[in-house]
Amino acid sequence: MRKVNNMMPPENNFAKWYHKNANDVFNLLQSRPSGLNADEVAERNREFGPNEIESSQTLSAIKILLRQFTDFMIVVLLIAAVISGYVGDLSDTLVILAIVVLNATIGFYQEYRAGRAMEALKKMAASIATVIRNGLPHSIPASEIVPGDVVLLEAGNIVPADLRLFEARLLKVEEASLTGESVPVEKQTAPIDEQNLMLADCLNMAFKGTLVASGNGMGVAVATGMHTELGKIAQMLEKEEVQTPLQKRLAAFSRKLALIFLFICVIVFFLGILRGEKPVLMLLTALSLAVAAIPEAMPAMVTISLSLGAKRMVKNNALVRRLPAVETLGSVTYICSDKTGTLTQNKMSAEGIIYKTHQYDSNHFVSFMQEPDAQWLLTAAALNNDIQTGSEGNLLGDPTEKAMYEFALQFGYPKNALLKQYPKIADIPFDATRKCMTTIHALDNGTFISFTKGAMDTLLPNAANLSQQDKANWEKSVNSMSANGFRVLGFAMRTLQELPNPLLPENIEQNFTLLGALGLIDPPRPEAAQSVHECKTAGIHTVMITGDHPQTARYIAQKLGIVTMEDDLVVTGSDMLRMTTQELESKVAHIKVYARVTPEQKFAIVEALQKKGQFVAMTGDGVNDAPSLKHADIGVAMAITGTDVAKEAAHMILLDDNFATIVKAVREGRRIFDNIRKFVKFIMTGNSAEIWTILLAPFFGLPIPLQPIHILWINLVTDGLPSLALAAEPAEKNIMNRPPRHPKESIFANGLGWHIFIIGLLIGGLTLLTQYISYHSANVHWQTMVFCTLCFCQLALALAIRSEKQSVFKQNFFSNPFLLITILVTVLIQLGIVYIPVLNGIFKTKPLSATELLFTFVPALIIFVAVEIGKLIDNTKKTTRKNTPKKLKTRKGLI
Repeated sequence: MRKVNNMMPPENNFAKWYHKNANDVFNLLQSRPSGLNADEVAERNREFGPNEIESSQTLSAIKILLRQFTDFMIVVLLIAAVISGYVGDLSDTLVILAIVVLNATIGFYQEYRAGRAMEALKKMAASIATVIRNGLPHSIPASEIVPGDVVLLEAGNIVPADLRLFEARLLKVEEASLTGESVPVEKQTAPIDEQNLMLADCLNMAFKGTLVASGNGMGVAVATGMHTELGKIAQMLEKEEVQTPLQKRLAAFSRKLALIFLFICVIVFFLGILRGEKPVLMLLTALSLAVAAIPEAMPAMVTISLSLGAKRMVKNNALVRRLPAVETLGSVTYICSDKTGTLTQNKMSAEGIIYKTHQYDSNHFVSFMQEPDAQWLLTAAALNNDIQTGSEGNLLGDPTEKAMYEFALQFGYPKNALLKQYPKIADIPFDATRKCMTTIHALDNGTFISFTKGAMDTLLPNAANLSQQDKANWEKSVNSMSANGFRVLGFAMRTLQELPNPLLPENIEQNFTLLGALGLIDPPRPEAAQSVHECKTAGIHTVMITGDHPQTARYIAQKLGIVTMEDDLVVTGSDMLRMTTQELESKVAHIKVYARVTPEQKFAIVEALQKKGQFVAMTGDGVNDAPSLKHADIGVAMAITGTDVAKEAAHMILLDDNFATIVKAVREGRRIFDNIRKFVKFIMTGNSAEIWTILLAPFFGLPIPLQPIHILWINLVTDGLPSLALAAEPAEKNIMNRPPRHPKESIFANGLGWHIFIIGLLIGGLTLLTQYISYHSANVHWQTMVFCTLCFCQLALALAIRSEKQSVFKQNFFSNPFLLITILVTVLIQLGIVYIPVLNGIFKTKPLSATELLFTFVPALIIFVAVEIGKLIDNTKKTTRKNTPKKLKTRKGLI
């Protein structure tokens, strides 16, 4: 047995394999074309382990569930539940605990599902493989392959390990899921001298998880398991996900609330003691107020709002896998989109023609049809291919040949009908050396005609109908079209009086007539350009990230409006290899297209943007996109063309694979966050009003204004129903004409914090004024009046804040009927508490006279008017600032 101790280590730096010839590779791996023997296999299996994708972060369901109760807000809510139970209201405690359980259940489900990305990646690996050992073929589980194993590949096989190929017979491998290459890649075996080669350009290698599309070959395993390129992706999937903006804001919000909670408890308790109040009464009051300081309905309101938004988004073909991500789209400043299948149609199409050095784009194909030899180019495109029609009418064959077949069919040249007119009698298959393919057909007069298709650098030298000047002009036209990212294939024909014997390429593929050339490309989706434009209007940058060639990427980006300025950069993976992290971060704002990049580089792009303070959405469908999808602020996968790995790693899935759906999702994300701000404003303003009322009463010589049950009732019921209804509020006008929120922007920004303070203080002041007047007029119903005043003021507030900018009188009053119904229902419940005798004892209330009840509605009207006036003043100031020239200022934190 040969020892393997000196064998090259298993870490897969594929550059060291594609540079070397096959013999050197076998020597480094201490292997041979006849394969390893049993002892060598056993030794290497012990040294390198199984050829499997592993996960190091697997958590049991119990641990995942317990982790949900470590969230700061959940801890605060549990404290609130204990306080409520201590105060004596068991129902309040049960409600809070129910909210905690609801949030923990949702969090558990989301985290449990997130772990399935690794499982989907494992499924991509081949289960069975054929290897050569001791000179004989063996069918073995793919997990048993070791470095140095010789692997056989045939059409339909999943490549079981990273292989250096040493035999390739018309071998083509489908690598779109790993590299983003839109067509199968033809493989070769010769060494490649080029430095800094990308995965998609490693033509003498095959990578684990890719699919053999046609042909057959053999390769030696140079990397297995987690050391393969697929394994590297798995390692990147292991990295922790970033928090969404909403999660970050709520975490900060929770910490602020905890400080308020402690501060209010201490202040109220000691103020009462100093005034000579009974310690027990002050403890109950302080604890009740502490409960009011924590908006225990907040997590439930956020969850409900996100759930309603997710439901609406499904109707627009966007499936949300993780609820907090619904809101994230409202903060997105960059969309990094995969090209193939996302911005483009994921199929080759003839979009250009060269005829006698003249170029025709797809809009002028009809003009080309007027050319005298157009029929022969179309006939050649229809006949010179191996396309077959499947049982369901679908086309089977190479994507490039499908494009030619469909091009001819589009102009009335069906292959089957033409074969009756020109029966096929022979063909010379395509090979990589000649770079062309020929079919030979019989004519009615006993002669023959050949159609040759191939690369223009092969056809031009052998064209009999072209002068040297003509050939030079043709080269210019071909280079021009190729520079725009097209794959250019030429067509030629030749009339034969008799078939040569033998039928060899050199006897057929010369002295022919060049008919023309087709420019093939994966074209943009028709709606993608409009979607990119709408993203620009919304202040969102669209960046293309692709494994395709830079010329093709630039052409598509220009067609879509992604590249529009001279300083818009197109960067390749090779360029990125020469950049330091700091250089990438300095240029990232100007780079619009990344071409020929690796999964690690996609990940680095997302990180560079995030370090510059941007919030990044990453769209994609391949395995190569999965790490970036998971690490992005929101990953968006494709449902139709997307791999299971991409879908499980993503936060959201586009059910129609339509880039335009993202624009709808952004709109919905902004609407949802707007509504979250509205119910935060509503709940916190109401809670601050309760705090001001109780905190300031002693300073005016007034007794405790509210009973603990009053505080809990207002906090849970009055806040709960209207805030839930605010989540259904329609989108503000011009919601897509404003820039994204700054990622670091506080939820209290844009005046929300001041609104909570000022309007909360105003409600508290009006409530204390009600108490002062009724108490000093010896009205025995004063506490019920205070209770009703606070309740009605908060309902008026809910009606006034339906829009942050627009007056209620300019809105469709009935656009949110749920809110109107909840306000009406809450008023009726409050009146029931006041006037139903059995509830008087429970809630410590007394029936009010009509005058007293009317008196409690007056402060509510004042609050409604005050909020409307505030919006009017704010809009006037903004209009003035907009119309006043000013020096350019930079906003801190923005780039």
